[in-house]
Amino acid sequence: MPLNLYNTLTRRVEPLTPGDPSRVTFYSCGPTVYDDAHIGNFRSFLAADVLRRFIESPLCDLATAGGGVHRGPRTVVHVMNITDVGHMTDDAEGGEHGEDRMAVAGRRLAEAKKSGKLPQGVSLDPGNPYAIAGFYAERFLDDARRLGLKVALEAQHDPTLMPRPTAKIPGMVAMIARLIERGFAYVRGEPGGRVVYFDVQRFPSYGRLSGNTLEHLRAGAGGRVSDANQQQKNHPADFLLWKEDPRHIMKWPSPWGEGYPGWHIECSVMAGERLAGADGMIDLHSGGEDNIFPHHECEIAQSCCATGAPAFSRAWFHARHLIVEGAKMSKSKGNFFTARDLFDRGVEPAALRLELIRTHYRSNANFTFQGLTDSQRLIDRWRKALESAPGGDTQAERRARDQSPVREFADAMHDDLNIAGAIAAVNALAATTGSTAAAGLRLMDGVLGVLGLERPAARQTEIGLFVGGAQPDDRVEALLRQRREARAAKDFKRSDAIRDELAAMGWQIKDAPGGRVEVSRRHG
Repeated sequence: MPLNLYNTLTRRVEPLTPGDPSRVTFYSCGPTVYDDAHIGNFRSFLAADVLRRFIESPLCDLATAGGGVHRGPRTVVHVMNITDVGHMTDDAEGGEHGEDRMAVAGRRLAEAKKSGKLPQGVSLDPGNPYAIAGFYAERFLDDARRLGLKVALEAQHDPTLMPRPTAKIPGMVAMIARLIERGFAYVRGEPGGRVVYFDVQRFPSYGRLSGNTLEHLRAGAGGRVSDANQQQKNHPADFLLWKEDPRHIMKWPSPWGEGYPGWHIECSVMAGERLAGADGMIDLHSGGEDNIFPHHECEIAQSCCATGAPAFSRAWFHARHLIVEGAKMSKSKGNFFTARDLFDRGVEPAALRLELIRTHYRSNANFTFQGLTDSQRLIDRWRKALESAPGGDTQAERRARDQSPVREFADAMHDDLNIAGAIAAVNALAATTGSTAAAGLRLMDGVLGVLGLERPAARQTEIGLFVGGAQPDDRVEALLRQRREARAAKDFKRSDAIRDELAAMGWQIKDAPGGRVEVSRRHG
């Protein structure tokens, strides 16, 4: 069975059928770098990464347009944008009267700088939006590479795979001009306050991706429109392509005055420039479910009207939301986490990656610290199986594909990325031994992408072995010495009380050979 995937556009699971099965083109909506990416963002990015890795895997078969099956080899050209302009605080109402999120980030960084809370060694001008975007972009890329996001790793050698809108403004201006020339966009306002809108009534398929209708949108459903923006539009759902605003924090020249682009136009330009085939289409487009409307709906409309292509992307892949411990992430609730928050707590990148990918992408994921602990145990078990296998068997990989667990893994992934079935197959193979089993584990991990990630080095002190990225702590060391003295005196009640005290401080301990104590951070 070739890869079957749920296509948001058609609302059904169907074979993924690229234009050229030996070279699949894939665009993912990436982060807006006005803050650090949180684990909900990474849930979407990593779901796309697993899909990309499976398409490239020798275990994956793809359907062809002629009704055949392509068994590889193949490459995936994967592009992910890093948005550094165009996101406004009123995006939900059209993005015309709010503030650029870079300006908001600038005030936050200025306050952090004033109070001495900027990370050590960081020096940047909070009034420079390019410096702000660069600061957060590098932090995102560092997190993404630690989590094994393949496009971020490749971008170190080919930066065109992670383009930034501020470098693509001429292409956006050219696409907007083409849309105006073809009658799909119009200009409103007087010089000094001109706005360019896309005319949704000129694109009859508008709403097909999200299920919205123009009549539904005319009523302002879903908070999509604002009365302040409607008077000069042909239809309430018409969306912003360019806004003239010489006072804006980031601005560029255009035929419609100095200003900035709308949010949606950037992805049409960057995906088309790097990925579109002769027919104007790409094979696959991903994002979080919150991107479906309005962002991806608008991308389809402007792309098809600018190029004349029958579709923008052949398939659309959307991951659902992530909640934390059963509740929506919220800073006020104390359950809002970035990837680096968790790394600082001693969480291994491999465990975090597995915890974020092991719920099916079309189900809401509930991130829990118990789940994170369970993911770490799986990682440890798989590593042990891999490391205990003998090496030097050059035929092992060929034989590995015939193993029942490897076939079951492939079958599960072909079935709309059935990740639970795939992990069950990994567990079954990890229970066996030998070079063939190890080769099978490596094949499967080529898709899951966890076993090759960095393992924080243990830090050894006179009494402690701090593991999982945990840093030696003087208070912990003092309590460990007290515990050693209590055990030597056979005062086990005191010893247990010290263990409980450490647990309350967020540490867990385990006695290790040689008289030392293994110390790690409790994740919860």
